[in-house]
Amino acid sequence: MNIGLLSVSTNVYSTRRIMQEAEELGHYIEQIDHTKCAVKLGSGKPKIYLGDEDITNEFHAIIPRIGVSVTKHGAAIVKQFEMNKVFSSARASSILTARNKVRTLQIMASKGIPVPETLFSIYPDNIDEQINLLGGPPVVIKLQEGTQGLGVILAETKKSAKSIIDTFYKMDTSILIQKFIEESNGEDIRIVVVGDKVIASMKRRSAADDFRSNLHRGGNTEEVKLSEKEKDMALNAAKYLGLGVAGVDLIRSNKGPLLIEVNASPGLQGIEAATGVNIAREIVLFVENNGSKSKRRK
Repeated sequence: MNIGLLSVSTNVYSTRRIMQEAEELGHYIEQIDHTKCAVKLGSGKPKIYLGDEDITNEFHAIIPRIGVSVTKHGAAIVKQFEMNKVFSSARASSILTARNKVRTLQIMASKGIPVPETLFSIYPDNIDEQINLLGGPPVVIKLQEGTQGLGVILAETKKSAKSIIDTFYKMDTSILIQKFIEESNGEDIRIVVVGDKVIASMKRRSAADDFRSNLHRGGNTEEVKLSEKEKDMALNAAKYLGLGVAGVDLIRSNKGPLLIEVNASPGLQGIEAATGVNIAREIVLFVENNGSKSKRRK
């Protein structure tokens, strides 16, 4: 099978691992920098170009790993592959939805998956009321499209919360405000779902001086045993967003597990090291199984 791996560089750990496993399984895989791709519409059938090379018919399947800063362009490239009957491990619409934290939480809440008490607004004149709706400080303020722990701020007093929220509103920056779950103790759980299976899970602990548990912020990891409810939440979250590969993040509260985020292209380095699970191979096997059913043939 010919697989296109949409990633900006082979220097990224997850990209290298997926390519390594695909090659060991006997597939041809090529890293495609989607930021250098263009779609040509108009005369004749739509075509996808990498520079001046026509790659429209080169692949049976693609694995998108789209960065935050180029989400819309990357999703547009994925969509064109989809329209050309190429299997994708993540649909374009799913990538866009997962990247928007508010939309993700709206879908989860509508499907009965527990989420933290969350508020989003763009109205700057009732910040006091907004904070009170969440039970008062401390509150967590998040950029709607942040990643790797960036754009996540803990406001411990009403004064600091009002200052931060007001600043974001004045900058016309989309945010959400969440109730701080103190009993989570700066820990969260990352669960990787591939297809209809939970492949691996780890607990992430925040560094001593930071409440955020993300590895890119200096957190620590260890393998964790999931409850059946946590497994079901992760599987359903991936299903409701239409993601073949997903990183689902939960926190444990006194009321049970709460979903906080879903990632359409989860990093593999930390969780493969913490669990010893060959997640990259599982992703390739999933694509192998589903890409072989694609209507496109080389």
